[in-house]
Amino acid sequence: MSIRIPGMGIVQGMLFTFRKIFERKVTVQYPEVVQDISPKHRGRLLLLYDEYGALKCETCFQCAQACPIECIDMGGVDTKNRFHIHWGPAEQYAERREESALRRSGRVVPDATFSAWDPVDITAVEGVLAAHDYDPSRMVGILEETQQHYGYLPVAALQHISHSTGAWYSEIYGIGTFLQHLRFEPPTTRTVGICRCAACVLRGAGRIRDTLEEALGTEIGGVSPDGRVRLVAADCQGESHPYVTLDGQPQEGMTAHRVTALAAELRGGTVPQGRPA
Repeated sequence: MSIRIPGMGIVQGMLFTFRKIFERKVTVQYPEVVQDISPKHRGRLLLLYDEYGALKCETCFQCAQACPIECIDMGGVDTKNRFHIHWGPAEQYAERREESALRRSGRVVPDATFSAWDPVDITAVEGVLAAHDYDPSRMVGILEETQQHYGYLPVAALQHISHSTGAWYSEIYGIGTFLQHLRFEPPTTRTVGICRCAACVLRGAGRIRDTLEEALGTEIGGVSPDGRVRLVAADCQGESHPYVTLDGQPQEGMTAHRVTALAAELRGGTVPQGRPA
């Protein structure tokens, strides 16, 4: 029977570190000298070919679908070499939705959890792309002019830009999120704020927040489904409790019942019965 000595693990770790301090440092002259790759190395994936030179990957997209952290994005062209096809999280990419691809990826057909983006008239986008010669290096100008036409960057327009320029959707999304003047949601007309400090919560801000999220159909930081109202966090700075603002102006005497009426007024008289899934 082995005897466990408290602190022995720390001692062993310190001895290992002390031994490594005096070892000779090795500089590998890459690429002249190539090191052996560890079996656990997580690097770029290479596609495999059989003895006849045929690609073994059947483009089932299952690796992208099964990735637990949704970091795999598969890209290529269709069988007729016409359009670029990407595959990643259904909520983000969703460019290939035919039933055969869904079956090969192990998804249920029809895909009940997926809801397509709102379609838009891409005539304006096509004009912008033609003016920029479909050049992906001019992506910032393409996105800025697209936003001038629609007021924001619709997903359908971004998908068309991706197909036409060959730029990956993830790259376009990265550019759009990096530039603060670009937005992916329709411009909102009203903004409702709620403070979540301890003092406000004790005065009922928690109930008011839940009521607002239910009435507006979104959580704090989001926009109502109709794009009319944005719900944000506010800072009371000790002024009043509970602290609720409308377009930055404090609203006195707000209760759960009053914010329900306020939300209905801002959304045109309709309050949803539940938050969208």
